[in-house]
Formats: sequence, structure tokens, C-alpha cells
Amino acid sequence: MLYWLLFQILHKYIPTFRVFGYITTRVALASLTALAISLAVGPWMIGKLRAWSFGQHIREEGPQSHRKKAGTPTMGGLLIVTAIVVPTLLWADLSNPYIWLALLGLIGFGAIGFLDDFAKIAKKRNLGLTARQKFWAQVFIAMVIGFCLLLLHANHAWKYSTAVNIPFFKQFKPDLLIYPLAKNFWTFPLAFVPFYLFIVFVMVGSSNAVNLTDGLDGLAIGLMIIASSAMTALTYVSSNTAFSSYLDLAHLPNSQELTIFCASMTGASIGFLWYNCHPAQVFMGDVGSLALGGGLGIVAVLIKQEILLLFIGGIYVVEALSVILQVGSYKMRNGKRIFKMAPIHHHFEALGWPESKVIVRFWIAGLVMALFALSTLKLR
Repeated sequence: MLYWLLFQILHKYIPTFRVFGYITTRVALASLTALAISLAVGPWMIGKLRAWSFGQHIREEGPQSHRKKAGTPTMGGLLIVTAIVVPTLLWADLSNPYIWLALLGLIGFGAIGFLDDFAKIAKKRNLGLTARQKFWAQVFIAMVIGFCLLLLHANHAWKYSTAVNIPFFKQFKPDLLIYPLAKNFWTFPLAFVPFYLFIVFVMVGSSNAVNLTDGLDGLAIGLMIIASSAMTALTYVSSNTAFSSYLDLAHLPNSQELTIFCASMTGASIGFLWYNCHPAQVFMGDVGSLALGGGLGIVAVLIKQEILLLFIGGIYVVEALSVILQVGSYKMRNGKRIFKMAPIHHHFEALGWPESKVIVRFWIAGLVMALFALSTLKLR
């Protein structure tokens, strides 16, 4: 909105306002706006959540040291989502459909998290939506986005690619659409199955991985600062002709506005960490973790870096795998566990690590993995 007003309209009369047309200027303004919203609105929202008795319920099977956190205001993800949406609407070019798809992913997954959080609070215990309800709701949002992407693929002006970029392999880009099946009326729907399955896997997997990581003060949001910063860099170099040529990346000029969205995620995450760092004044809840994971996943899909997301969000992946392995081991090995407790951050707590040590060391590991992911851009 401000982009449209200051650049599209007023710069004709005030030449200095041309600066608002530069993506770097708007990236800085978006991140600062998101940070300012988080810091300014945070105390008010925490007070409201406390007044409404939106307190966190602690699981009986969780670490004993977490008992003292019971009653801490939750659903702080509402602050995060607000601090992302507002700067994006203010500083992005809203004629770009990628922006609307990113917001759809963020708000759609956030809405699922909101319903889950609200159900837990209403029931006064740690039971919200069932796992099946959450999963199919997430699948629905991902498939809606997948359908929109196919429309962009068919649109010659946008030319969204359905191929997958594989790190380290410049020429190997498997296409997820089975074109021979699309030529026959009876097999036409089957041509899109691999694409939809991949989109669902990336978005639902990313959303749930962030959700599982959100178990310690500041852990998930600190890792999100790292991941969203890396995605900001990726969207910028992918949309820039010189950088994409130098790094031998597919030039995606339409992804330029996503840099604003990613910068807003970074600023909002930094602002939320101010209140979520140990000891936390507020928790993000599922409304925050599912929204952030969904937003991260849709950006990766839009800029064709889905595989690289495994490294950018490496700790999120490790956390999710630890739960899968723990549950699988328990069911298949007659109650035997691999870890003392899952997700894996609780395993290290059970080993005697202080919570703050687990958090900082996981941040360091996340930073190393994100830097490795960015270094692969030239290793092709």
C-alpha cells in the first residue's frame, strides 16, 4: 500500500521517492516495520492473553523443569502473523500473485493453529484438534496453493516451473508433471499427482517440523530468524539477474517481492524473540509455529529451493525425524525408545543440559546448516 502510494503515485511529483522502488530499500523498511510492530504491540498483546486466561498447559509426560511454565500466556503467534502481514501489505507490490500465495500459506496454516490452540484453552487441557483433523486441514491448504501454482504454470506471463532443483546438480531437474498422461482425457488427473504430493509434503512437513521444535523458550523462533534470513538472501539472488547468472541459478524475476515477505518474517521473529527468550513471557502456540512453518515452506516452493530447505531448516528436520524415529521404535520394538524423550531437544534436557545451553547450541547448529545451504549455491 505504501509502495503503491510513495512509488507508483508520489514519485512522479517527488523524484526522491524513487528510492521506494528499490527492493533493498523496501526490504529494510519491511523488516524494521515488522520489528517495530512486534516490540510495540507485544506488551499489549501479552497483557490481553493473560487477561483472557490464554495460558499454556504443560504435558504430564514433559520435563519436570517445565512445570513452572504452566499458565504462561500462549497464542503469541497472533503477534507474529500480524507483524508479518502488515509490513508485507505496506511495502510489497501487491500485483504480484506470489505475495498473495505466501500470505495464504502463512494465514491458512496459522488459522489451523489458532483453532487448535483455542480448542486446548477451551477444554482446559492439552487436547486441541485431533492429529487427523490438523493433518487434513493442512493438506487442504497445501492443495489449494498447489492448484494456484498450476494456474501460474499455465500462465505465460508467470511461467511457474514444476521442475525440482537438486543441489550440486545443475542439469538434473526432474519435472513433477507427467506430460504424457496429460494428453489423454482419462489419465489427465494422474499427471498432477506427483506435483501435488510434493507440494503437500514440503508445506505440511515444514509446518509440522517448526511446530515440533517449539518446546523451549526461544528455540523455534531463534531458528526461524536464521532460516528466514537465509530465505531472504535466496529470494533476492534468485530475482537478481547478475547474482542468479553468477551463481548459475534459474533467474526468477517474479520472486523479487517475496524478499519483502521473508524480511518481514525475519523482523517479526526478532521482535517476538524479545518476549520469548528464556524465561519466556509468552509462547507462540500452534498459531505461530504452524504459520511460520507454512510460510517457510511456500517460499521454498515458489523460488524452487524445496530441497535446499532441508538444510536451511536443518534443526527443524532433525527435530521432526527424532519424533518419527521415537514413535516408530516404540511401536515396532515393544516399547523401546531411542531417545530419553522426543523431540530431541528434550533428550538433551534429560541428559542434564540446562535449557539455555540446549537453545544456544541448537541455534549454532542451525546457523551452520543454513550457511552450508547457502554455500551450495555455487557448488554446482
